[in-house]
Amino acid sequence: MMRLFAGALLALLPLLLSCTAAPAYQGSPSDHFDGSTFVNRKPMNKTPGDFIKLAWGAVTDPRTWPDWIEIETGQVAQARVNSGIVVTFINHATFLIQVDGVNILTDPVYSKRTSPVQWLGPKRVHAPGVALADMPPIDIVLISHNHYDHLDKDTLQQLFARQEQPPIILAGLGNGQLFQRLGLHSHHDLDWNERFKTHGLEVVFTECRHRSGRGIGDQMKTLWGSFVLKTSAGNIYFAGDTGYGPHLRQAGTEHGPFALSLLPIGAYDPRWFMADVHLNPEEAVKAHQDLRSEQSIAMHFGTFRLTYEGIEEPVTDLQLAIEKYALAPHSFLVLEPGQSTVIEGADQPASNGQ
Repeated sequence: MMRLFAGALLALLPLLLSCTAAPAYQGSPSDHFDGSTFVNRKPMNKTPGDFIKLAWGAVTDPRTWPDWIEIETGQVAQARVNSGIVVTFINHATFLIQVDGVNILTDPVYSKRTSPVQWLGPKRVHAPGVALADMPPIDIVLISHNHYDHLDKDTLQQLFARQEQPPIILAGLGNGQLFQRLGLHSHHDLDWNERFKTHGLEVVFTECRHRSGRGIGDQMKTLWGSFVLKTSAGNIYFAGDTGYGPHLRQAGTEHGPFALSLLPIGAYDPRWFMADVHLNPEEAVKAHQDLRSEQSIAMHFGTFRLTYEGIEEPVTDLQLAIEKYALAPHSFLVLEPGQSTVIEGADQPASNGQ
């Protein structure tokens, strides 16, 4: 029965994905854009057969996840935060960052599934840590790339609908065409190393090692990246999704040290496929060091089963890596959904559960 289901799923996915491609970027060539397709500086050599093999393994692998986990949702400060940094983990790669009187939301995903449709695809196993209705007004939304677990159109449309003054969405080159199609008219596209000032903050879109695509026809047609936020409380790094590479040390050299880095630790197995695009926990610890980060927080784990590892493996492997590399206690935190951390200074982080 499982193999029959897997076969049907694999046959159906190309049809679904071919209908959901995002608009492609059109612009001048550069060292990471050949005039048609964006590229990583170090090439990735993956074939369509590799993607099919990966999808088959995700369906048939015996490491199952729970159907549902009950969590206690949290509350966040509604008043503007003008001193220090308050960061709240919502789920997956979604954080609320409150700093310099500005409210920033990263890769917001509130939908039931990370998929073109809500009846098929990776399904969340717990509620968001803070309800969307309980969020303060959002000023800036950071979108690292257009995969469904990072660019969730339904969440963005709900976010815009609930605010008189819409937030500005910052994303990589080409993504603005999709936002326009969705009726989200407050946005700005960025190239790698491009800087943008808004709400009194400087935001830098930086290189990372990943890919993009919402369907078969738009693979690598929009740009992916990480973000640096320049704040009075210290610089903040939001990785989005990335494989390990020299771009991390470069970001640390150019923009570090970081008061706070938000780093992915999940969706890393099998390594033959995922090493190109996702950090594993040990690489996340190395990224913490490369970035010269005073405080890092884990993300991209425990909400949606995207790859082979079990639900507890990323956190377990992260603790082993922290011990292996002899990191200072509490310098790399794992928060529960809805939990907040206050960054009071470059070397004085303090945590509080909410």
